[in-house]
Amino acid sequence: MSVLALLTTALLFGGMVLYSFGFAAFLFTALPAETAGATIRRAFPHFYLFVLVGAALAAALLWPQDRLGAGLMAAVAATTVPARELLMPAINHATDTGARTRFKWLHGLSVAITLGHVAAAGYVLTRFLPVAGA
Repeated sequence: MSVLALLTTALLFGGMVLYSFGFAAFLFTALPAETAGATIRRAFPHFYLFVLVGAALAAALLWPQDRLGAGLMAAVAATTVPARELLMPAINHATDTGARTRFKWLHGLSVAITLGHVAAAGYVLTRFLPVAGA
């Protein structure tokens, strides 16, 4: 598979992991909760755009050699659109209106989607490994 496909998928995987488990966690330990929440709210549209563009580019680069990997990356890109355009505003609205139970459910859904995206990118990366005995 192409080096560009590998690098793009690796960048996507690493960026999602760093943002989800590093940046977001760091903000909530380094800043007051209100400031951290406002900062995360401003950063998430950019995160989703990064995932959308990265996954779409990875899908295009993977297509000639790995149709399954390309399909998984296309699915990541496609599911990022409703996460960014529908789910994120719903989470923000739940926060703004104090709907704690709704926020927890929606936030849990967004975490599950992101973990699915990370898992998909991780799996696609494993497809670059040489087959044992080959």
